[in-house]
Amino acid sequence: MSSASSTPASSTPASAEPKRAGLVLISLILGALLCNVNLTVANVALPAIGTALDATQTQITLIAVGCTLGLAMSVLYLGAIGGRYGRKLLLLSGAALTIPIAVFCTFAPSAELLIVGRILTGVAAGMAYPTTLALITALWANGPARTKAIALWSASSAGVTVLAPIVAGWLLERFWWGSVFLIVVPVALAAFVFVFLFVPGHVNESKDRVDNLGGLISVIMVATLVLGISTISAPGLQGTAVGLLILAIAFGALFVMRQRKASNPLYDLHYAARRLFWVPAIAGMIVFGSLMGSMFIGQQFMQNVLGYSTFNAGLAIVPAAIGMLAIAPRSAKLVGSHGSRFTLLAGYVFILPALLIMLLVWREGTSYIFVGLAYLLIGVGAGLALTPASHSLTGSVPVSRVGMASGTADLQRDLGGSIMQAIMGTALTFGYAASLTASISDSSDASKVSNTTEAALLQSFTGAEQVADRYPQYKEQIVSAATESFLSGSNWAYAAAVLAVALGALLVATRFPGKAGEAKLSEDYRKQDAAS
Repeated sequence: MSSASSTPASSTPASAEPKRAGLVLISLILGALLCNVNLTVANVALPAIGTALDATQTQITLIAVGCTLGLAMSVLYLGAIGGRYGRKLLLLSGAALTIPIAVFCTFAPSAELLIVGRILTGVAAGMAYPTTLALITALWANGPARTKAIALWSASSAGVTVLAPIVAGWLLERFWWGSVFLIVVPVALAAFVFVFLFVPGHVNESKDRVDNLGGLISVIMVATLVLGISTISAPGLQGTAVGLLILAIAFGALFVMRQRKASNPLYDLHYAARRLFWVPAIAGMIVFGSLMGSMFIGQQFMQNVLGYSTFNAGLAIVPAAIGMLAIAPRSAKLVGSHGSRFTLLAGYVFILPALLIMLLVWREGTSYIFVGLAYLLIGVGAGLALTPASHSLTGSVPVSRVGMASGTADLQRDLGGSIMQAIMGTALTFGYAASLTASISDSSDASKVSNTTEAALLQSFTGAEQVADRYPQYKEQIVSAATESFLSGSNWAYAAAVLAVALGALLVATRFPGKAGEAKLSEDYRKQDAAS
């Protein structure tokens, strides 16, 4: 086993938590916020970006998913580099690079360049984010103190993911769309200072060589997978999307082969095969992906259909943050008293009805009561589920593989978020185009609609609004048809999320052990690791 040869630079602290634990945890949470702020600030600005940059629905999806894509494709490789050469140094580098990339996004002159900027934002976050959970696991001894630290880290990260759109909405009512990307700048400055001052330099870092080839393969594998899903609904790009998905499968096979042969694999498949590892990994991806996807579609719904201002649209999701922050301490206690399986399933019990409300109740004229209720439920569900998922992952591997475990915990958010957003965005695009095409065909004025006009109508809801402004005599009919088509597409998206959550709950219920079984498996893993 490659882990047997791993030689940590220093041992885990003997105490339950590090010196100045509160300041260290604040520093690591600030580091995590570099990612979480950027994940959702673009969502509230998507309609404005679509108008300003004349973006298609596929480009809007890629702008939304760009940060999670950059993070997902780099997080494993960068996590391994940090574990070898210094997690603190990588965290500081990510904070420093975030600032110029944020400025680049702020002044991006086209949708294509903004997509590039968003991906680079994710890569910079990938330098910072994977190190935060790895350092919590390395600095806090396994037990209640670590579980509490992970719960606060999870809740704070997820809570800011929800709260950032409020600030973005406030800025959009006063400045241009690019201002939302500057929100992360003060966070990056604060993270740099706190990490530099309070986070220890080298704790449980490996001296083994990094699997650079495996890292490059993983980058290509994730990038082609997410891009393939995101572009399959784009007119004229189906062939490219299929090619990307075929490449993703091929590089996935190469990655597995490489990890089996590498002397020090980037992703040790022996540990990944453990039930306390792979089940919560998939379960966490679905949970965070559902949260991100519902916010991505929901921001467009509230602005396009309900007519909310950008600030009100951002404010509307506050119940999700309240739910996550309120439930996080209880989640940590539930893990201790009832086990990870019970707590994970409790999270799914709240997430499923939230998505069903979005699917069955959200329509034109929907009262905010149902909007806020759906977000409260999904926030409570995420707050319940994310702590046991991260706790189980990091607790199922030896300290020499904590970088891999924290990277997988990050992938719960990054890969899960990017794939679910891509799937829901693709479903939205397909559903919108299919419904609007049918509306055009059924219209008595169908013969008057040129190919150019039809293409503009099908491009996105924003494109339809622009066409309506050019033809005021048909404005009411165009906007009405576009609204109905958007709702049809959003129903496709929410239905996909409902199916994913149902499958995730079934997986946890059937494959993850109860509290006693979890404790026995954890002890068996510790004995195996000690023997090797």
